[in-house]
Amino acid sequence: MITPLRKRTLQGTLYKRDAKIEALLVQLEPLSLAEIVERCEITDRSDLAYVPSECLMYFVRATRHDDSDRHFERLYKILLSRILRALPNPETNDGEVIRVSSTKSRIRDVAFGRFTEALAADRQDYSDKLDYFEVRFDGAVANLRRDAQETAWREENRSTSLEYDPETNEPSSEVEEAAGTFNPFENLEENDYRSRLDAAIDTLPPEQIRIIQMLRQGFLIDSKDPDAVTIAKTLKKSEKTIRLHRDRAFKALRAALLGESE
Repeated sequence: MITPLRKRTLQGTLYKRDAKIEALLVQLEPLSLAEIVERCEITDRSDLAYVPSECLMYFVRATRHDDSDRHFERLYKILLSRILRALPNPETNDGEVIRVSSTKSRIRDVAFGRFTEALAADRQDYSDKLDYFEVRFDGAVANLRRDAQETAWREENRSTSLEYDPETNEPSSEVEEAAGTFNPFENLEENDYRSRLDAAIDTLPPEQIRIIQMLRQGFLIDSKDPDAVTIAKTLKKSEKTIRLHRDRAFKALRAALLGESE
């Protein structure tokens, strides 16, 4: 019997795996450990024998009940390799020199560290914080990466004075970022909220939709790292222009999601 998840939505309903994931778990569970490991080692998602990360996450957590750590360690290594592939690669190779981005390294370290800590805690005693990884693994990793980016940004700007531009009397980007309180991406694990958010985003102007989609995927508006892929660089707009569009989009989304008038 496949163990159900324990985390609940804000409405009080239990998290549920996708029906296809649940069905695949039923097929995989009778297999031997060697067979499960062999299947999980497949990295090509187009391979019919490929095991989705949601299933891999389930089997890693299920080893909590084993007497030996051997089963856990083999699957654990496969899971960590998938996590690392989904995180920013700090190294770029231009054919002659390998460059290392300190910002990407910090994001990778923070995200990876938080995941391994959560997994270690879950191995000691069930933690529903990891349930979302069995519901939508890619989305959970994206959230992890976005949180790590925010941590890296705060660390980079910790020593920066938060003040107003003396010429325009407008707040600096750091003040603006620090003052932002509305985050439309906080409850993406809830199907109803995600559907309402998607519908609200579709009503925005095209340029705002592009910016919101990139923010949702974890892209930074701007970065001191010259190698970082940012929204400002991608859209060839100034940081100030991107932030202006973001603020207008957030205002519209807040009105749509919370029933407020603009």
